[in-house]
Amino acid sequence: MSAFWSAWVSVITLAVIFGCTWLLLATRKSETHKEATEETLGHEFDGIEEYDNPLPRWWFQMFMATVIFSLGYLVLYPGLGNFQGLLGWSSTGQWQEEMAHAEEQYKPVFAKYAAMSVEELQQPGNEAGLKMGQRMFANNCALCHGSTGSGSYGFPNLTDTDWLYGGDPATIQTTIAHGRQGGMPPWGAVLGEEGIRDVTSYVLSLSGGQVDAGSVEKGKPQFQALCAACHGADARGMLALGAPNLTDNIWLYGGAFENVAHSIRNGRNGVMPAHNTLLSEDKIHLITAYVYSLSNKSGVGISRL
Repeated sequence: MSAFWSAWVSVITLAVIFGCTWLLLATRKSETHKEATEETLGHEFDGIEEYDNPLPRWWFQMFMATVIFSLGYLVLYPGLGNFQGLLGWSSTGQWQEEMAHAEEQYKPVFAKYAAMSVEELQQPGNEAGLKMGQRMFANNCALCHGSTGSGSYGFPNLTDTDWLYGGDPATIQTTIAHGRQGGMPPWGAVLGEEGIRDVTSYVLSLSGGQVDAGSVEKGKPQFQALCAACHGADARGMLALGAPNLTDNIWLYGGAFENVAHSIRNGRNGVMPAHNTLLSEDKIHLITAYVYSLSNKSGVGISRL
């Protein structure tokens, strides 16, 4: 926070506290006038008049107590701009302390499962480890991939066997730890609208789509010239580049004609954020085991968790 805004916040905060206190004291009747009176303030609304009596002493004392408390709080804790308070407390510091305490407390538990391979964690008897991975998946991954890992528009389904970069444990762990940057270049300026329709028809024909045969024939050589370098001559994708298989009728952005045409015309950019700065290796290991279990049905299986 800049010095200006720090001063602004401080002045406004103190002005409110002292202003309310002054208003209370300036309008308070003398305590020597303690008897109830029949005098009114001179105004009436709907037959109701307000008596000109002093505030109850307990109410006044409670208000003054809140003023003293607020000033004491602002001296000890953050609240006046950049002033951190005499105790040096911060929400970030408290969070770090709580996280350090949790890490120390659960370190033996994570160490136990870290000694097991991802394949071992799939075996019966290790359900507790996969449940831990499931909870961490829900906290860190479900926002994009869904609570069950089934994905959504633009976010891969993790429950099938179709993988952009590979579905073995080592590759999954690399993806989670270091992230991925996917890119599909736009070809609209190169192909033109007619070329986009032809290439789209050819791509959809690879997975059994009902498209115009003439457009398929014209789109095939264009695909081989522009797209085969990434997707392969057989269009089955390339794991090293994260280029998807176009023959299995599994689509990240939808398999309708316009969806595929949009991808070819404008390109796509996908980002999987790295989690190695947020999670420890042991936690990433358990999330890897859980993600692997979603598509590997030979082990414990998600349905048994």
